[in-house]
Amino acid sequence: MTTTKDGNSSGTILLAFAIGAIAGAAVALLYAPASGEETRRRLAEKAEAARARADALAREGRQFVDRHRDTINEVIDRGRDAVDRVKESL
Repeated sequence: MTTTKDGNSSGTILLAFAIGAIAGAAVALLYAPASGEETRRRLAEKAEAARARADALAREGRQFVDRHRDTINEVIDRGRDAVDRVKESL
């Protein structure tokens, strides 16, 4: 997982964003003038949408990490090759 300049991992930031979005949507719905049944239905719909979005963000995050893992492994392999070439030349 990548780390930001202030020491937070990208997963932590995504999770905080998702929780904030869910909480904000819930508060907005609770304060909107609607019947209890209508409010519960809206909350259920928003929760399902938030879950789908969180799943998509998690999938995108895993793909992001996988892409960078491959790049890092490639750089490590190149570094090892360079070290081996230097050792051979000595």
